[in-house]
Amino acid sequence: MADEGNVISDLNLGNGEDSAPAAGIISQYVKDLSVENPNAPQSFSWQDQPQIEVQFNIGARQIDGEVHEVELKITCASKGPQGTAFAVELAYGALIGMRNLEEGQAHAFLYAEAPRILFPFARRVVADAVRDAGFPPLMLEPIDFNGLYIQQLQAQQQADATQGEPVGHA
Repeated sequence: MADEGNVISDLNLGNGEDSAPAAGIISQYVKDLSVENPNAPQSFSWQDQPQIEVQFNIGARQIDGEVHEVELKITCASKGPQGTAFAVELAYGALIGMRNLEEGQAHAFLYAEAPRILFPFARRVVADAVRDAGFPPLMLEPIDFNGLYIQQLQAQQQADATQGEPVGHA
């Protein structure tokens, strides 16, 4: 197997260190899942169109050196005139490995790219939880995490810029 043409045997990388920027998912997991079906079995016969409420939040923290945890929290509920049909709260986490990234790139990966990667898996957990509660699966619409990240950065920059302006007349 170690023939002359073996590309893997001699890459001649110089000092042997990998200094290229890199980021990726190490593992992903359900950190917390709560499913409530508070008005069963009556809620299965409700005829009114329910109001579906969906909220999400993204958190990140450093675990150890180059390893961070990203947590995507999704809360959804189906409510109608008679009450709540179901409520699901999911905290979906991932361990993220990053090295040789500038601070801005690392922040963008943690708060925009990682949630984009995790969302389809979290979406499936929510759909399965709603289905297992006895309702049709809730298929969450795709979320533009990158667009939301840019909006939040712009809002923060505007808030920082207006904070320095004088108020009133001196």
